[in-house]
Amino acid sequence: MSIELRQLRYFVAVAEENHFGRAAARLHMTQPPLSQTIQSLEAELGTPLFERTKRSVALTAAGAALLPEARRILQQAASLPDIARRAASGESGLLSLSFVSTADYSVLPPLLREFRERYPQIQIDLREATSDLQVDDLMHSRIDAGLLIPPLHDKAKAELAYVTVISEPLILALPHGFKDLQTKAAVALAEVADMPLIIFPRRIAPAFHDAIVGCFRDAGLTPRIGQEAIQMQTIVGLVSAGMGIALVPQSVSNLKRPGVDYKPLSDKTVSVETGLAWRRDNPSPALRTFLEILRKR
Repeated sequence: MSIELRQLRYFVAVAEENHFGRAAARLHMTQPPLSQTIQSLEAELGTPLFERTKRSVALTAAGAALLPEARRILQQAASLPDIARRAASGESGLLSLSFVSTADYSVLPPLLREFRERYPQIQIDLREATSDLQVDDLMHSRIDAGLLIPPLHDKAKAELAYVTVISEPLILALPHGFKDLQTKAAVALAEVADMPLIIFPRRIAPAFHDAIVGCFRDAGLTPRIGQEAIQMQTIVGLVSAGMGIALVPQSVSNLKRPGVDYKPLSDKTVSVETGLAWRRDNPSPALRTFLEILRKR
């Protein structure tokens, strides 16, 4: 079966006019080819669409059932050029974006809010993933972009573009209840060095792991690693349970968890960077508009 939009347009005109002559005039054509087109449509469908007399035309039950569907199809067909234009210009489409858990407390919410307000017709597929998984997904074109913690390995550097989004200092997350520390504006690592450290595994986030260990080393200390976890919510949850302390990006203090205190460090600390990576050869217009918003922030 092969039904053309032209056949549906002619059918709707006759149905709305209830007259072949008026429908032909509306369509700027003569009546014979209009009648032939309707007959051809009826043959395709295998049922009459109109009850015809010399003076009137009325829809059959099949015609009445077809009319709203024909209108819907014609309306959808009319919108196709606009859909294509908006997709080509980056005003609609799909953007697949991965993010590390730390980004959920800093750059991700305001960035998504602005993007959604500017481009409500772009569907966003969000996935939380560690930096190593994001890089692998980007290398295999499974996602459009990823908010991750650098660095990128050498092969990734050749294929991926990268821009820094935020750089923030590490702060201390410690269980609530240390009265001598609660009153301090800043805490030295030496004051909590005997407590177990909860940290990201190095294999998952080597730069983040090394930055944390480096803070202890610069203070002349050796951390006592008690637990490893790959989600920031889990790390903070373990701190809340009294399992140890953690060094976290400053924005994680937005994660209010009962039983956890956040304190700046009096020691010299490094900053942890989060950035956006994407394939240099990705032609996605939706990605292009996302990058435009990011660069204007």
